[in-house]
Amino acid sequence: MQVDDIPLMSMLKNQMSWLSKRQELLATNVASADLPGYTPRDLKAMDFEQTLRSSTAQLNAASSLTTTDPRHIAVTSTHAGFEERENRDVEASPNGNSVSLEQEMIKVADTQSKYQAATNIYAKAIGMMKTAIGH
Repeated sequence: MQVDDIPLMSMLKNQMSWLSKRQELLATNVASADLPGYTPRDLKAMDFEQTLRSSTAQLNAASSLTTTDPRHIAVTSTHAGFEERENRDVEASPNGNSVSLEQEMIKVADTQSKYQAATNIYAKAIGMMKTAIGH
């Protein structure tokens, strides 16, 4: 069994990937703060229910669970890529740029703290697995 087959680990890996991609977009926004006509971008927020459903489907596929009765609940995988969207929270400046450095830096700090929390949970889960195995 791979670590990614465990639903918690799969969700954490997906969350960290989303946060990493978001941090890249936010850095691009900050770097383009003086670029005329630039509109900041952000990622669509992750849908927890969809992520949970996707992880459950991966677990079911990995353990070969099937629905043999019409009353069984069938879970299907609907994993999608991350969706970018324009973020027009601020009025554009005279040169057409609508980046607010203050808002972008708040988003960067928030993304960084969420990434740190996810990595801490990941490390604790690995530590618990090692303890359970006896290492």
